[in-house]
Amino acid sequence: MSRPLEAMTLVAADPGGVLRVNGKTYRGQAEVLRDRTGLTVVNRLGLEAYLLGVVSAEMGRRNSAEQTALRAQAIVSRTYALRNLRRWRSQGFDLYATVSDQAYGGVNAETPEGRAAVTETRGSVLTHSGSLIEAFYYSTCGGRTADGFEVFRGASRPYLRSVSDVAGNGVAYCRISPRYRWREEWTGEALRAGLQRHSPEVAARGRGSIGEIADIRVTQRSASGRVDQLAIRVGGSEVLVNGHFNIRQALRPSAVDLLRSTAFTLVATGAGKKVTHLVAEGMGAGHGVGLCQWGAVSRARAGQGYEQILAAYYPGTRVERRY
Repeated sequence: MSRPLEAMTLVAADPGGVLRVNGKTYRGQAEVLRDRTGLTVVNRLGLEAYLLGVVSAEMGRRNSAEQTALRAQAIVSRTYALRNLRRWRSQGFDLYATVSDQAYGGVNAETPEGRAAVTETRGSVLTHSGSLIEAFYYSTCGGRTADGFEVFRGASRPYLRSVSDVAGNGVAYCRISPRYRWREEWTGEALRAGLQRHSPEVAARGRGSIGEIADIRVTQRSASGRVDQLAIRVGGSEVLVNGHFNIRQALRPSAVDLLRSTAFTLVATGAGKKVTHLVAEGMGAGHGVGLCQWGAVSRARAGQGYEQILAAYYPGTRVERRY
């Protein structure tokens, strides 16, 4: 396998089976790659050991009443890892240790409950028609998941469809999430600066500096009710911002985070002339496709098993043990 590096160093684990890199502890080995941009440290380890550092990094510390949610996450994360092996092989590794793939924190992120979930589901994956599924997941759906094709190009799958995530009492399972409801506000100047910085579609109209925002409104929603298109009037013309990630990028509330989701409504003060204040009120966090992590926790608390949880978010799939 070719790798974009000039040198390679293997750092073996100590007799206790772990190693430390930048103050954090990991299982397996560390491989230092010298690439075009500097040094990249890659943690080389087995799949099950990798999952030990993923499950609780993704789900947080959970108690025994929520164990089936951790088992569901372990199966989803194992499926994701196996389906995406060698995704970044040209860079010398399989998966990023961030939400670009899956959050991975090594030994520091492990919990007894997370380790038990990985052990209890060893080798188990989710399949559809005998093949590993595209195992998308995220934090909070807000009461309804999204169709795969609403967010990811080519992700039109029978098991990635919009489903209600509301219990029999009419309450959304993920209502327990701290991100179930949210609100963001911008002054007119903050909105203008943010769009110029984060929206290529809007910035292109300004050729360096855009003028006042005359209007901003939702012009199209997806089948699950999420915003699919924004119309922004600036400099005497209207700019359309399309698609999940472009919209979350355009209205990102800070330089670090995307807007939490596209399930929101907008109220613009001064719309039609000059927007002086914008409020977005929304629900959920993440893209909304597949497993809702907070919904899974609530379902576990309600006594649902991991297979029932997985069937709710990936209808028509099966749990299979591959090894």
